[in-house]
Amino acid sequence: MSHRRVRDRSWPPDPEPLPFDVVDNHTHLDSPAELPAGQAPPALADQLARAAAVGVPRMVQIGCDLEAARWTDRVVREHPALLGGVAIHPNEATLFAGAREAGPDGLVPAPRPEHARGLDAAIAEIADLARGNDRIRAIGETGLDLFRSGPDGRAAQVASFRAHIALAKELDLVLQIHDRDAHAEVLEVLERDGAPERTVFHCFSGDAELAGLAARRGWYLSFAGPVTFATNAGLRDALRVTPLDRVLVETDAPYLTPHPYRGRPNAPYLVPVTMRAIAAAREIDLEDACRAVAATSEAVYGPW
Repeated sequence: MSHRRVRDRSWPPDPEPLPFDVVDNHTHLDSPAELPAGQAPPALADQLARAAAVGVPRMVQIGCDLEAARWTDRVVREHPALLGGVAIHPNEATLFAGAREAGPDGLVPAPRPEHARGLDAAIAEIADLARGNDRIRAIGETGLDLFRSGPDGRAAQVASFRAHIALAKELDLVLQIHDRDAHAEVLEVLERDGAPERTVFHCFSGDAELAGLAARRGWYLSFAGPVTFATNAGLRDALRVTPLDRVLVETDAPYLTPHPYRGRPNAPYLVPVTMRAIAAAREIDLEDACRAVAATSEAVYGPW
């Protein structure tokens, strides 16, 4: 008889509260977590309350397709706990540009009707949202994702990335970068076009060498659940060489749930798990680490 292991998709327990409040630098509260059949996702107000109870009372909500960007524009007006970032994600850019070839993962992107509008029109709507709402403080996530794009898609991603960089500089907003399998290519664009004054590598995935280069440029690195994974010693090395005043923390929820809950749903209330891993890797007091991350978050995004 075959006994298949049932994957645990339940919500992890609430972690012990942090000794000082921090900010979730990057979360997707519009994206429902993968839950067991019949279990509805929690209401937004419940998500915010659960996070605040463990020391995460503020967060940056990221909308990186048009529907999510419009939702972000609305909810950051309604909830003081939230600031927002809006952009066309690099994988969305390939679809708006009409690129259909498979990437290295072997998957062919599936367009939606709105992608017929074209990339220029999509970025123009992002610009309108950012200009019209002073609680939108970031352009992102934008960048390059070479895991899921072929040559045509890569060209579209570069064009989109450059347009977002220009928009962030025009509006004096933070740039949040998505960099997947594209370290050298992202750096090439940033060096050519010039990075905005406040540039954040969301869910940093590079090594210590890239972290050192970013620090010399004055960029910020945001660490998510992968920094807790046993196999990611190189990522912890990158964290150790990053000046503490350049370190941010995030969930990227509902993705990238930290150890020991990997594979289960993620949400901002789990920031303390990653925050403790950051303090441990840096060999510093948890409260000191929290205070530093909180101060850096406000230096980057301003007051909530």
